[in-house]
Order: sequence, then C-alpha cells, then structure tokens
Amino acid sequence: MTGTTGTTTTRPLRAVLRDLRALDGAVYAAVAATPTPTLDTGLRRLSTTANHSKISFAVAGALALFPGRPRRAALAGLGAVAVASASANLFGKRLVRRPRPDREAARVVAGRHVPMPDSASFPSGHTASAVAFATAVGVVLPPAAVPLQVLAMAVGYSRVHTGVHYPGDVAAGAVLGMGSAVVSLAVGASLPRTWRK
Repeated sequence: MTGTTGTTTTRPLRAVLRDLRALDGAVYAAVAATPTPTLDTGLRRLSTTANHSKISFAVAGALALFPGRPRRAALAGLGAVAVASASANLFGKRLVRRPRPDREAARVVAGRHVPMPDSASFPSGHTASAVAFATAVGVVLPPAAVPLQVLAMAVGYSRVHTGVHYPGDVAAGAVLGMGSAVVSLAVGASLPRTWRK
C-alpha cells in the first residue's frame, strides 16, 4: 500500500520536473537564437569580470574606505559571498551534477562565448555570489540596494547570454544568494558591537 502511494506521489513530481527542464531548455534556446549584437560584447565582459567575485570585492574595497555603515555593509557583503560560494561549489554543484548546456548545439553566437567552466551547471555560482553581496550590502546600506541588485541581475543574465548556464541555474543561484545574505547578516548581528564598527 505504501509503495503504491509513493509511486503515485512521485509520478506527478517527475512530470513537473520534466516540464520545468523542457521550459528551462526552451528559454535557453530562445536567448541563444535572439540576435543582440549590441549587447554581446558588454555582457561577455561583464560575465568574465564577475569571475571569482571580482566586482563584489572591488565594491567592498571602496565601501571599506568609509567607516561606519559602509564598512559594515562591505563586511556583510563579503561574508555573504563566502557563504554563497561555499554553498554553491561545495554542496549544490556536487549534489545535483547537472551538465553544462550544449552551447554549440544551441548555436550560441561565438562573439558571446566565455570559457566553459568544468564544474557542474547547477546552481550558478556567479549569480549566487552577486545576489548574496547585493542583498547583504543593500540591507546594511539601503542606498546601494537598487544599483547592486540591478548589477547582480545583469551578472546572472550574462551567464545565460554567454551560454554557460540554463536560466534555472541562475534562478537557483539567486535564491541561494538571498539565503546566504540572511546567514551573513544574522552572524554579523550576533558579533560584539566593537567588531561591527
């Protein structure tokens, strides 16, 4: 009886997952097939510049020059990047092991190409780190929230545009990034006040 119920429950779930994968692939293919010559170079450069969270580190460095709230925002942002990066690369990618998209089969324009990473596709580590940084900094320093979130969304989209991630990888990375920001902010709030100056 239990076995029958379990099978009945998993069938709809598998069907939903199959449909979501099909939708994910269709959106990826649509992005690949849409000519955007004006955007291609800029998004390729953005995707490459975001490697190893270089953009977040640069922004954090600039914020750290100013004491008080900007410096606390930088610390919270870097903490969130650390949590997001570890979660995506040490756990997410190893658990799911989703293969990278077949960029050649999708005919992604060569002018968009960045090096195809060797790691698994799910979730997008670039997106997780960018969203984590933007969210944590934005909570501590609200005026920075909108520009950093726009930048994080652009980084996430650039990973699909350049053909190295499916949209679902980016969406999962964004959720992971928000969760990582919450963890970083909670840890920061628990630190002694002298550490937070």
